[in-house]
Amino acid sequence: MTTAVVATDLDGTLVHSDGTISPRTKAALAAASDAGALVVIATGRPPRWLPGVAEATGHHGLAICANGALVLDLATEQIISSRPLAADVVLRLAASLRAAVPDIEFGVERVDGSFGHEPGYRPRWTPRPPAEIGDLDELVTEPVSKLLGRRDGMGPDELLGLARAAVGESAATLTHSSIDGLLEISALGVTKASTLAALLADRGLSAQDVVAFGDMPNDVELLSWAGLGVAVANAHPDVLAVADEITASNDDDGVAVVLERLFAVA
Repeated sequence: MTTAVVATDLDGTLVHSDGTISPRTKAALAAASDAGALVVIATGRPPRWLPGVAEATGHHGLAICANGALVLDLATEQIISSRPLAADVVLRLAASLRAAVPDIEFGVERVDGSFGHEPGYRPRWTPRPPAEIGDLDELVTEPVSKLLGRRDGMGPDELLGLARAAVGESAATLTHSSIDGLLEISALGVTKASTLAALLADRGLSAQDVVAFGDMPNDVELLSWAGLGVAVANAHPDVLAVADEITASNDDDGVAVVLERLFAVA
């Protein structure tokens, strides 16, 4: 295959467990870019978590954020497109999920980059800028990029299974990318893969031009769709099952290993 596009997840894939991107990986990404490939970061992260990544990748290429809901130009760090989840859908989904999982608490990632959550929702990080805290109907007055559901003490696979049984798969896209009970919900049909496909269609490119890397269930569609889907060794079993190739772990620079081969990095 001709590799014109490199699409990679961040956490657990490109980024080491200590939160850094290694010099080897930065060099491999630069080599791909220098060879003319479009480098696309494809992450569940919101845009506000991307400035350091933009710097590490030389402010080149694009970032698909919030599992496909937003696209960020890494050169300008500006959002260039969005595919949000309608406010009325958010509230209906939340009601159905709360009926199935009574102790679930919700947070919302907004298109403008801000974050809000219910009083019982406990973020695993310190929100910067500070989050807005309130009832969900107060937080959701316009479309959001992603609805988050947290159920402490429940595994993410179990929570995702309960959520899919409760709301089906005809109202929204449900997935997860965590090791604890955190559910991620996007608008129907919005995935990293569908957003990348739309971006590439405008450039006359297709799945066969793409090598994609990932590690979590929110990467399954991307790796299944890409011409070459590569899972890191530490990936979730669902990702390993759909991958065309398994590379080294994130901590062993698995993305760089493949890119060095594809772009003949010495």
